[in-house]
Formats: sequence, C-alpha cells, structure tokens
Amino acid sequence: MHTRRVTYQGFRRDDGLWDIEGELHDSKPHDFELRGKGTHRAGEPVHHMRLRVTFGDDMVIRAIDVAMDARPHGPCPEAMAPMQRMVGEVLGKGWRHTIQRHLGGIQGCTHLRELLYNLATAAFQTRSGSFAIPADGSPPAHLGQCVAWDFDGPVVEELYPMFFRWRPPARDRGA
Repeated sequence: MHTRRVTYQGFRRDDGLWDIEGELHDSKPHDFELRGKGTHRAGEPVHHMRLRVTFGDDMVIRAIDVAMDARPHGPCPEAMAPMQRMVGEVLGKGWRHTIQRHLGGIQGCTHLRELLYNLATAAFQTRSGSFAIPADGSPPAHLGQCVAWDFDGPVVEELYPMFFRWRPPARDRGA
C-alpha cells in the first residue's frame, strides 16, 4: 500500500571534509485522493526530499543543503531554512535530542528529521577512523551502544581487549 525508500551515501571530499547525502522517497502503487489536492497518481512521489550534510573529522557539521522535489502541501518548503540551525552541531552523542531541540514540532519537517536521525550512523560508517581509539585513550564512541559493542561482550573482548569489562570512571561528587 505504500513504499518508502531511504538511502544514504557517504563521500570524502577533496578538501578533506565529508558529505553524507540522504534521500527519502514515498510513493503508493495506486491512485489516491490527496485531500484538497485531487488525485495523486500511482508511482508519483508523495515525498521526495534530499539532504547533504558536510562535516569534518571532528564530526561538527559545516553545511547543510536541502531539497524538496516533491511534497504534498504548500507550506512544506518553510521547513528547509530552519535546517541551518544544525550547522555547528556534532554528529554524536545526544544527536536525536539536538535534532528535536532545533527542529522539533512545528519548527521543522517530520521527514527531514527522520533523514537526519539516521544520517549520523551513516556518517560514522563513512568517516575513516571512526573505529579508532581516541588520542586521549578513552573508548571509541561506538562501544557500549548496542549488543554487539557491549563492553562485557565477545566482540569488544576480541577487537578492543583493553576496554573489555570497562566502566566509566566514578564522578567526583564534591564535598
């Protein structure tokens, strides 16, 4: 009854930065009535939206480009300009919260937010060095974030033995 295609592609740029291009395409295999708009034909995109997020090795967003090639309602393009609020943010811990803070509710577009949510993991997979141990000797950010990367699990024991059974240092509670 409905098809949603979402794709991400990651690229290393000549200037040393990284680009992740995300695309969302919604369509239906049958004609349907779009309230107040008439008949929407089978196979025509209801939504066709694209993002390009540029970031550095530090995972800080340098630029965002947005396109809405198909959208069901007139006001939809108003959600493109607020996407610039994400420039300067870090693709990392707290990413979904950051998106909600800048683009949640009527500040943005549900579909563009959805593209951003998963773009961070595509960026992580694209950026070389994502699996390296940081210079400060702390565990890489992906450890402890899913069942495969459990600090107490066999994958960490094999690939990152120095962090096997690792626990964060206790916080100083002060006097």
